Amino acid sequence: MRTDSPFAAKQRGMAVISALLIAAVVAVIAGGMLTRQTLFTRSLEAEQLRIQGTARLQGGLQLSRQLLWDARQRDPLTRFGQAWANPFVMAGSSLADIPFEGRLEDEQGKFNLRNLVANERVDQEQVRTFERLCEQLGIAATVRARIVARVIAAYPRLLNPELADKAAVSTAFDSGRSTSPDAPGTPLAPTRPMLRTLQDLRSIKGVTPQVLETLAPYVTILPANTWLNGNTASAPVLAAYVPGLSLQRAQALIAERDGGHWFINRGDFVNRLRMPELEMASVKVGITSDWFRLRGQARSGQRRVVLDALLQRSQDRMPQVIWSRVGV
Repeated sequence: MRTDSPFAAKQRGMAVISALLIAAVVAVIAGGMLTRQTLFTRSLEAEQLRIQGTARLQGGLQLSRQLLWDARQRDPLTRFGQAWANPFVMAGSSLADIPFEGRLEDEQGKFNLRNLVANERVDQEQVRTFERLCEQLGIAATVRARIVARVIAAYPRLLNPELADKAAVSTAFDSGRSTSPDAPGTPLAPTRPMLRTLQDLRSIKGVTPQVLETLAPYVTILPANTWLNGNTASAPVLAAYVPGLSLQRAQALIAERDGGHWFINRGDFVNRLRMPELEMASVKVGITSDWFRLRGQARSGQRRVVLDALLQRSQDRMPQVIWSRVGV
């Protein structure tokens, strides 16, 4: 019986090992190529989704602008019952494919935190209004005080407004020193970043997600000082805005308003308050709005792109997009 020599057996073993090594290398290379191909495909799909989602979001923005523009042309009032106030959906190819669905909110139906500082002065009446609103909502006094301080710190303001008013009529030369007669008219620079949305208040001690959720339906932050729109304001905001107006009376006014008896002008609003002792000039409540918030999303199957945007409307041009934020 013939047997192989030890040398031949060793050669056969090395050949088997070499074949296994070659197979392993080929498998690794093939796996790497497959992985790269998969990543490329996913990257391409993501880019296509981004482009498609951006186009759909732009379509939603354009539709929102048109709704606001048409409402202004048809009715001088800004009120519920107009087309902009209803949720809208852009039709897609199927129930799972919705190019855009969204809703506009009237931001002037809420308390604007920007109003705490007006004409580079802290508006104490607006501070009291915010405090009354927070008290109704159950926000702790310490938390609302921190919110007020944070908002005030974000805007230029005069340290001594009374002295600034007196100095405004003076023609004295301003030397630039703090002792100059015109020094009181120089506003203090902001010490904190400007605020854009309520989410910017998260860094304040005591402002929890629950607090923000409580404030969201009633409070906003806009780039400019605004009046409250009595035709879209909620009962808590209206009661806070008008000193001496009870929540129950505000709810009755809202029920009457939403039943179709809209406030046609400021005089109508003041008369229906039935508060003869109230000075009309002190009530900063109007019947129109220029600022709106768009919240919407574009969906295709399980994929979704979310849009949050602030729009400003004026009488002589299409509403402008002040800022927008896209997420998933």
